[in-house]
Amino acid sequence: MSDDNRSGSLDADGHQIGALTVLRRGIAVSPELRRGFVVTVVLALFLAAGRLVIPILIQQTLDRGIRGDEGYRPGFVFGACAIALAVILVVAVAGRLTYFRLVQVAETTLLELRQRTFEHVHRLSLADHVGSRIGVLTARVTSDIETLAQFAQWGAIAWAVNGVVIVATLAVMVAYNWVLTLLVVAVYVPLVPLLTFLQKRQFAAYEHVRGRVATTMGAASEAVQGAGVIRAYGYREPVESRLEAANQAQFASQTRAAKFFAWLAPITDGFAAAALSVVVGVGVWWGPELGISSGELVAFLFLVTILLNPIAELGEVLDQTQTALAGWWKILQVLDVPIEVVEPDNGVVLAPGPLRVEFDDVSFGYREGGLVLHEVTVSIAAGTSVAVVGETGSGKTTLAKLAARFADPTEGRILVGGHDLRDVDPTSRRSAIRIVPQDGFLFDTTLATNVAYGRAGASGADVHDAFASLGLSDWLRSLPAGLDTPVGERGENLSVGERQLVALIRAQLADPGVLILDEATSAVDARTEVALTAALERLATGRTTITVAHRLSTAERADTVLVFDRGRLVEHGSHEELVALGGRYAELHRSWIGNTREQSLADS
Repeated sequence: MSDDNRSGSLDADGHQIGALTVLRRGIAVSPELRRGFVVTVVLALFLAAGRLVIPILIQQTLDRGIRGDEGYRPGFVFGACAIALAVILVVAVAGRLTYFRLVQVAETTLLELRQRTFEHVHRLSLADHVGSRIGVLTARVTSDIETLAQFAQWGAIAWAVNGVVIVATLAVMVAYNWVLTLLVVAVYVPLVPLLTFLQKRQFAAYEHVRGRVATTMGAASEAVQGAGVIRAYGYREPVESRLEAANQAQFASQTRAAKFFAWLAPITDGFAAAALSVVVGVGVWWGPELGISSGELVAFLFLVTILLNPIAELGEVLDQTQTALAGWWKILQVLDVPIEVVEPDNGVVLAPGPLRVEFDDVSFGYREGGLVLHEVTVSIAAGTSVAVVGETGSGKTTLAKLAARFADPTEGRILVGGHDLRDVDPTSRRSAIRIVPQDGFLFDTTLATNVAYGRAGASGADVHDAFASLGLSDWLRSLPAGLDTPVGERGENLSVGERQLVALIRAQLADPGVLILDEATSAVDARTEVALTAALERLATGRTTITVAHRLSTAERADTVLVFDRGRLVEHGSHEELVALGGRYAELHRSWIGNTREQSLADS
C-alpha cells in the first residue's frame, strides 16, 4: 500500500475515478446511508412543499384578496396571512426533524466507517504496514474521515434537501407557466457542462490535497516523536526543512484546489441574475399575452428565487463535496487492500503448555524488494529455547513475526502443536503464542492497566501474581503509586528497562506455551539487565522460547541456535556444535568476543 501521493485518481485497473464512482462505492461500503431513506425523502418533500406554499399564498392574496374582482377583502388577506404563519411554523418543525434525521444518519455512518477503517488497518498484513508510512494510515482514520464529518454537518444535508426543493419548485413553476419555466431552464442549461468541467478538475485537485495532508502528518509525526534525537544531534534544520517542504507542497496543492472554488460563486451568481432578468423582462412585456397576472408574476419571481437559492448553495457545497469525496476515496483505497491474514471460522484450539513449532519451506516477501526469507525449514521441539542470530537485515525479526502470525508466509507453512497457523482459532493463537518486542509499547494509562492487557479479564490479584512469578514484587513496591503508577505516553515515565519489564510481566500474565522474544536486554544498563535476565529466565521456564538474539551471550545459553544470513537459514545446532563447525556462527562469535573485550578495556 503506497502513501497515495499521486496527482491523479486511479482505481486498481488504472482507470480514472469520478465523483459518481466514489459515491457508488462509498454507499456500497456504508449501508447505513440507505437506512430510513424513504422517510428522509418524505420529510424533505414536506419541507419543500411548505416553502412553496408561501409564493402560492402571496399570489392568491394579490389576485383574490387585493386586486380581485371584489376589490380588497380583508378577511381573505388576514386568513391567508394566518395560513402562511401556520405553514412557516410547521415548516420550521419539519426542517428541524429533517436536519436532525440527516445528521443522525450521517454521524452514524461516520462512526461505522471510522471503526471499520480502524479495524481493517489492524487486520492488514505486516507487509502492508511496512509498505505504508504511519502518517498515511493515521491520515486515513483521522483527517480524511474528518473531511467527511464536516461535509456531513452541512454539505450532505444541503444536497438532500436542496435537491428535493429544486425538483419540487420546477414542478410548481411549470404549473404556473411552462413558457417562463423553459426560459429559466434554458438560461441554466450551459451551467451544467461548466460545473461538470470544474467538478472533475476540482475532484482531482482535492485528491492530490489529501495525499499531501498525509505526507505532512507523517513528517510532523516523525518530528514530534524524534524530538530527543533531533535535539541531541542538532538535526533541527534538516527536519524543519523537510517539514517546511511538506507544508509548502500541501499549501500549493490546496491553493490550486481553491482556485476552482473561486470560480463557483461568480458563475452561479451570474446565471441567477440572468434568470431573474429574463423572467422580469418577459413577464412585464409579454405577461398578458402569456396569460400571466401580476400576482402570478410576483409568485413566479418568488419561485425563481426559491430555485436560485439552493442552486447557488449547491455551487458552494460543491467545493466541500470535492474534498469530502477525495477523502472518501482515500479511505476506500485502504478498505480495498485485501486482508491476507484471514482468520478461520471454527479454528483449531491449541493445547495448553509448551508447543512444537515447525517452519516448513517458509519464504516471505514484502510488497517491494523481493523475498526476505528463503525456503526456511526447521523444527523446534516443545519446551526448548532457541536463539535466532544473524546480521542486521538477515530476516531474524521477520521470522519471529511470522511465528506470531503478523503475516502469512508467501510460500510454505508454519505449524504450531502440529497445526497450520492458518487453521488455528485467533483467540487460541493469541493465548498460546506471545511476542515480546524489544521496546514494549505502553499505553498512556496506569501500570496495572498496561499489564492487564496481557489477558482479558485479569484481576488485580492476577496482576500481583505475575509480578511475584518473575521476582519483581520489590520493584513494584519501589514505584511511587504501585500498580496505579501512570506510565505516561508511550511509557515515558519509565526507563527503557522498566518498560521492558512491564512487557515481560504482561507476557507472564498471558501464560503462553510459545514465547517469542526480541531480546529485551540489548539496550539497558547493567543493573536493569540483571533484573531483566532473571525475569526472562523465569518467564521462559516450561515454555517453547524463540529469542531474536542481538547478543551472542543469549545464544550461548540456548538449546539450539538458528543462524541466518541474507534471509536463509545457513546453520543450526547447539552453541558448542556451531563453534566447533567453524562456519558463519563461529565467525560471528569470534567477532562478538573481540568487540566485547574491546568494550571491557574501554570501560576500565
